[in-house]
Amino acid sequence: MAQRKRDLDFDCPVEVTLDVIGGKWKGMIVFHLSEGTARFNEMRRAMPHVTQRMLTAQLRELERDNVLTRTVYPEVPPRVEYELTEFGRGLVPIILLMETWGERYREQLRPAG
Repeated sequence: MAQRKRDLDFDCPVEVTLDVIGGKWKGMIVFHLSEGTARFNEMRRAMPHVTQRMLTAQLRELERDNVLTRTVYPEVPPRVEYELTEFGRGLVPIILLMETWGERYREQLRPAG
């Protein structure tokens, strides 16, 4: 609840959005979950440069902000899956536009030749 109150303190909706997805790995998490549910280690493999600790923290923040859900299945060994909420799926078009922009930017940086 403290997070939601803090978000209400922002004057600009863009500022609120960046507060929710502004973590270094949050956009990538949303991007990977846009394809469906994923387990923790699947996301680790998809993002090899993120540490386990950082991925855990970013997932918890996204869960707290109602962007994703975490489902623990009562199995041995335990199985945990992450999935975007309906609210979180609203971020997918934004993330896909960021992907397109990033591709164009990367092309701009390549030397002509």
